[in-house]
Amino acid sequence: MNNNPFVGSWTYRSLLNDPDIKKAFNDLEFGRGTIAIHETEFDLLQGTIGGDGWSLELHGSRAYGSPMQARFQGKGLVNGEEWIYDYIAWLVPVWPNSDATLQRAAMVGSVVRTIPHSSSRGGVSPAGVVASFYAVRQN
Repeated sequence: MNNNPFVGSWTYRSLLNDPDIKKAFNDLEFGRGTIAIHETEFDLLQGTIGGDGWSLELHGSRAYGSPMQARFQGKGLVNGEEWIYDYIAWLVPVWPNSDATLQRAAMVGSVVRTIPHSSSRGGVSPAGVVASFYAVRQN
C-alpha cells in the first residue's frame, strides 16, 4: 500500500482566470491532459503530465497538512522547444456526508507558465500566465 495519496493517474484540466461571466466556458480552456505521479521517496513527487503532442517531466514535493499539498514543476521539449510550468495543488478532503461512490479523489490548484514558448496559433505564449486547474483520479 502506498502512503502517498497523489500517486496514480489523474485527468487534468486547466482554465484561464477570466472574471467575465459571459465568456463561453470553452473559451476559458488553458490545457488538458493526464498527470501520472509515480511512487518515490517520502517527500518527493515525480511523474509526467501530457496530452496530444506534448509531455513534461514532473519533479517536486508533497507536504502533509489540512489539506495535503503538492508543488511541482513540469519541464520538457515540445516540438524541439523547452516548456516549463510550475504547479501548486491541494488534495480535496473527503466530505463527511459523502462516500467513495459519490466523491472521486481530486486535486485543485494553480499553474503558471514559467518561460515563454511558441503558441499553437502562431506568436508567443508569454511567461507569467496563471490558470486554475483541477485533476480527478482515474484509478
